[in-house]
Amino acid sequence: MIQLVQINKTFNAGKSNMFTALKDVDLQVDMNRITVFRGPSGSGKTTLLSVVGCMTRPTSGRVHLNGRETTSLPERFMAKIRRSTFGFVFQNYHLIRGLSVLENVKIPAYPLGINHKSLEQRALSLLERFDLSSKASEKVEHLSGGEQQRVAIARALINEPSVIIADEPTAHLDTDLCGRFMDIVAGLKGEGKTVLIASHDALVVESPVVDRVVSMRDGKIVKPELQNHRCQSLRTSEPQSHQDQNHRAPEPQELEPQESEPRSPRATEPQSNRTTARASEQ
Repeated sequence: MIQLVQINKTFNAGKSNMFTALKDVDLQVDMNRITVFRGPSGSGKTTLLSVVGCMTRPTSGRVHLNGRETTSLPERFMAKIRRSTFGFVFQNYHLIRGLSVLENVKIPAYPLGINHKSLEQRALSLLERFDLSSKASEKVEHLSGGEQQRVAIARALINEPSVIIADEPTAHLDTDLCGRFMDIVAGLKGEGKTVLIASHDALVVESPVVDRVVSMRDGKIVKPELQNHRCQSLRTSEPQSHQDQNHRAPEPQELEPQESEPRSPRATEPQSNRTTARASEQ
């Protein structure tokens, strides 16, 4: 389980351009699930994933990964956790131009000291998995957007991480490629991996393979109960409006002249007859 406790992240503290990206974030994320963080630009999605993935430290608060607190670890230990536990798919992929597809995929594994032959076999296996074997020797700048994304996913998997973090992975993809990406994500979950995605793409957020959607705004988690309350308010307000209309419908009848109400026989007599009757009584 990934647990965040009172996470705050402030940039340029004490300066005129100080900005707080995360504010008192408390969150638990279950493993072997696909969790999507959605929200407008500047809501804190990317910063939150950076904190979870040990790429940046929070200004205050604690992150626990499978019961181990990571935020207070020295940088060299955080780097080790980052390389062995997390795989990253960035919005712009961050592939290195001038290098081949195969070389780009192998780069994250170099610090681990893996045998060169074993590493190349692992990388080629990943490229074959994503239908990129024929592109292994090509320079990455010659690939299409969908191909570059698959290279980025292969690179994220080269160290066999348990958690995949993807930041706006479908921002540059069309509908068909977005669907293919979500199929890949579903396959990763089937292998027991945890997938965290930051996205405001409806095709991602509403995908049936997603287990949980966490909404963010202004650096805070929008509480699910608050969302449910708002939805419930909208649902209950509509029937109430119909009921109000039903109650108001008879109102014109109530405003009709009194002669529309039942009268006594004497009250319904013609005026001339009543006048004659009074005269005869006198």
